[in-house]
This record gives sequence, C-alpha cells and structure tokens, in this order.
Amino acid sequence: MTNRQEKPKILIIEDTPEHIHILIECLHEEFSITAATDGGRAWQFLQDHIKPDLILLDVIMPGLDGYEICKKLKADARTRDIPVIFMSALIEEQDERRGLEIGGVDYISKPLRPALVRARIRNQLELKRHRDHLEEVVKERTRELLLTQDAAILGLGILAEFRDTETGMHIRRTQSYVGLLARHLQKTPKYASLFTDETLHLLIQSSPLHDIGKVGIPDSILRKPSALTREEFQCIKQHTLYGRDVLQRIEATMQDNAASAFLRFAKEIAYTHHECWDGSGYHGMKGEEIPLSGRLMAVADVYDALTSKRAYKEAFTHDEALRIMTKGDGRTHPDHFDPDILQSFIELNESFRDISKRYQD
Repeated sequence: MTNRQEKPKILIIEDTPEHIHILIECLHEEFSITAATDGGRAWQFLQDHIKPDLILLDVIMPGLDGYEICKKLKADARTRDIPVIFMSALIEEQDERRGLEIGGVDYISKPLRPALVRARIRNQLELKRHRDHLEEVVKERTRELLLTQDAAILGLGILAEFRDTETGMHIRRTQSYVGLLARHLQKTPKYASLFTDETLHLLIQSSPLHDIGKVGIPDSILRKPSALTREEFQCIKQHTLYGRDVLQRIEATMQDNAASAFLRFAKEIAYTHHECWDGSGYHGMKGEEIPLSGRLMAVADVYDALTSKRAYKEAFTHDEALRIMTKGDGRTHPDHFDPDILQSFIELNESFRDISKRYQD
C-alpha cells in the first residue's frame, strides 16, 4: 500500500515528448512522475527501482506497442498487480475492448484532457488502496485460521498423549523430526517434485495425529510396565486402525477439499507409521506400497521410542539409538526403514540429537 506521506508514483510510458511534458505539467504536484519513451527502458526501470503505483501506457509506439507491453507486465508476478491505464488516439470500441481484456484498468482517448486524466488516476489509485487493504485482511484472516487449525490438530494429538503419560513431548519431537527429514529430501532430485511447499506444510501439520488412535486402547495395556502378551500386542496394533477410521469420519464431514487436505496425510500416517520397508510391520505393507508420509514417521517414531524412557525400558542414548537403527539389535533392523530416509537420518543425526534435547520430557 502506498505510504500516505509520499506522493503516489506514476510511470509514464510514452514515445512522444510533447505528451510526456503535458502529463508531467498536470500531474507533478500530486504525483511522483517517471517517464520512459519505450517499452525496453520502462522494463529496465521496473527491474531496477521501486514499483510504481500506476502506469500510464501509450498504445502506439515503435517496437513493442502498448498492448504487448501490458501483456508482458501482466505475465510477470512482480508487475502484474500494477494498474495500467492506456492512452491512445485509437478510439474504436475494439481498441478499447482489447486494452481492457489484456489487463488494462482504464482507457483514455487522446488528445489528453488533464483534469480527466487526474480524475481517472485518482479513481484507480483509490480502488487499488481498497483492493490492497482487502488482500491484507484476507491474508490475516487466513493466517489466523491456519493458526487455529494447527492448534486444534495439536490438541487432538495431545489428547492421545494424556492416555500415555510417559510420551511427554513426543508429539513435538516427532513433528520436528518429520519436518527435518522431509525438508532434506525436498532438496534431492528424486523427491523434489513430491515435496512442494504446500505438501511439506500439510505433512508437518498432520503429523501430530499419528497416535490419535491410542484413545481407543485400554489403559491397562497402554501403560503396562512389562512386556505385552501376544493378545495385548494385537490390541495395541489396533490404534493404527482406530486413528485412520476416526480421521476418515472427520474428513467425511468436511466439504472443502482445501480445508481437509491435511487429513489425507493424517490418515496415511496414523495407519502406516508402524509399517516396515521389508514388509514385517503391523499390516504387511512393503516398500513403496507404504505412503511416503508413513515411511517418514516410521523413522521419526522409532528414534523417539528408542531415546525416550518408557514404563518398560530406560532411554537409550543418541549414539545407541543411531547404532540400533543402522546396525540392528534383534528387534529393530535397518531393513525396516526406507533406505533413502534412513540415509537422510544418518546425515541429519546430530540435528535429531539437538531436537531431542530441546524437547526433553
């Protein structure tokens, strides 16, 4: 938005010096004026200086005409929002229509009438101020909505934590581990197209819900201080099903695909975060049958389980956890993990250590 204490900036693109002089004379007291006599010089100015608040653009010029310059302006993200007012001696309806269809906000016929030009400029700048203000309001409301949504998701995840009091900061840690791994993979050619910024946000946003299904597991099993029986272990495995099903039911109530997009990842993670690359996990999924989101959480979840104290075990050190995940210990084996993600974990292991310390129970 234009600073109210500064004059609005107008860029005139006009090849006739007399017309430039007329415009400067009638506008300079109210506006800060810059002029260019062809599209090339105007384009260079736009690259090197602060963007103007409005452009007055002649139609008939040597080289690129005004229509072509306007198309170029509207095709560039840096200049597409600058209002363009055409000026031309072409007064046929099709000429004006063409200018408005390619992105012009107004069309002034020559010969120029100074009072009319000033009024048209003031109107368009006022419209731009309202439009910019509305965009800022929408951005702020969107930001507030996302913060509320993130808080609600985290709250649901903490609900599972309350059922299992020894997990402590487990949600914070695993969310950070998943984000760390995903951002690392995003920089590699193999995964760059899979991890767009939006996908990355949704993945990290949904990861706190991976254990939401634990709310359906009896306390006697969830908090048992000794090894589980076969039947009890079968029961604990059900939390992946409970989590997927409850998230699926929530998704069914949401009509807006954009608002519910994160639930796709949440369902994947809830159901598949105990799957193993070699097919030995809870539901027998194998290799790339396992969604990438679940493969990421598998590494994050196992590392956190190893380095955290539980009722049935003491916490392993970071170095011990690294050794177990890369060498195996009889229960955990490197074949359980996606090789690419395991390699990323190895490269990032010191960052894992730092996150573990930062979010200690």
